Amino acid sequence: MGKIIRFNAFQMNTVSHQSPGLWTHPRDNSHRYTDPAHWTELARLLEAGRFDAIFLADVLGVYDVYHSSVDAALRHGVQVPLNDPLALVPLMAGATEHLGFGVTCALTYEHPYTFARRMSTLDHLSGGRIGWNIVTGYLDSAARNLGLERQLSHDERYDLADEYLDVVYKLWEKSWDDDAVVNDKQRGIYADPARVHPINHRGRYYTVPGIHLCEPSPQRTPLLYQAGTSPRGTAFAARHAECTFVSGPSKKVVKRYVDDIRAAADAQGRDASRLLIYAQALIVTAATETEARAKYEEYRRHIDINAALALLSGWTGVDFGAFPLDATIDYIDSEAGRSALASFSAADPDRKWTVREAAEFIGLGGRGPVLVGDPRQVADQLESWMDDTDIDGFNLAFAVAHESMRDVVELVVPELQRRGRYRTDYAEGSLRQKLFGAGPRLHPQHTGRQVRIDTPLQSAA
Repeated sequence: MGKIIRFNAFQMNTVSHQSPGLWTHPRDNSHRYTDPAHWTELARLLEAGRFDAIFLADVLGVYDVYHSSVDAALRHGVQVPLNDPLALVPLMAGATEHLGFGVTCALTYEHPYTFARRMSTLDHLSGGRIGWNIVTGYLDSAARNLGLERQLSHDERYDLADEYLDVVYKLWEKSWDDDAVVNDKQRGIYADPARVHPINHRGRYYTVPGIHLCEPSPQRTPLLYQAGTSPRGTAFAARHAECTFVSGPSKKVVKRYVDDIRAAADAQGRDASRLLIYAQALIVTAATETEARAKYEEYRRHIDINAALALLSGWTGVDFGAFPLDATIDYIDSEAGRSALASFSAADPDRKWTVREAAEFIGLGGRGPVLVGDPRQVADQLESWMDDTDIDGFNLAFAVAHESMRDVVELVVPELQRRGRYRTDYAEGSLRQKLFGAGPRLHPQHTGRQVRIDTPLQSAA
């Protein structure tokens, strides 16, 4: 028997996420994304299906690379309009007991001092169920609207990210001692000043002299997710990530990413078993194979090529409106998302994708595979992907909200449970404890636990 299969639900606080065009399906209810009940219903559904977490993607810009205009994104609802993902967490946490929440926040555009407080607050309010997907951003439109001419170069964004992580680690892990909060009503002392420490950080990008504003939350540092598979992104994930996401259209591409990430972790002396890797996928299923195939073809009729190319252009920084649909995609180095383009070119040199083929592929479920069949057939495919690529689980996109997730929970999860490949209940404790066991905090050997803060006396010396 292979290892347990894990699921996250890949979502976004918008009308159209990884299947641009599918919001036009008559059964889709993504237009309800502004309704709190839309999210609490989904959270309860996912918890009934024993999902690890709902993973909330985010961007701070618009997809305006395609034809050098935002028009296609607006017309087709390509991740715009878009609301803040963090505001959803208290809603869904209040409706569930165990489901985790992975939120995407681009560190490039938010100061670590204020960000650390926001995440500690969510960790408190969710009872230790918050995770952070660490991203550096990839849209020039975000940089422009935040006062920059353009975003930093790809690798410099990761240089900044390394220091950013050092700052928030110091705030979360070192500023407050475990026994700093005494809550002594008789003496009138809530927190002992001798046990709360300024971090005195002075670096290339940030100066943060003071203390963390929050008392220690259940996990202190949120569970750390990361999704970059470029060489620099892989090195970053090997140092920081506890969970990482990969996206690729074939087992060959995904296996290469997995091998690179695990090798990088080994090179840094990390225990590779403490790095969970989730691959993106879309499941299309029904009670019978015939029904599942019919549903798949029905979904395909709603694929929108222009919407898909607006998405792909934004991901890669390459205007695919300038190429014929039958042109072959070759690797073009860009300062946007290198992984997105490489998954259709350099990651698998034996496969040549045309612009049309790539658009049709990502038009249903994004950059991961689409697994179609009855519950037994889908379970077979999931097991095959797990065993052949050494991933730990799947970040499941949806075609139709909330139909796709309901089909997984009601049809696929019971089949996997019958096979002993899926858990039947949650472990107790924080999100980190549910995934790894042991305590709620970062592993003692994690780089976040190794940071040091200088006392004023040490700084003077």
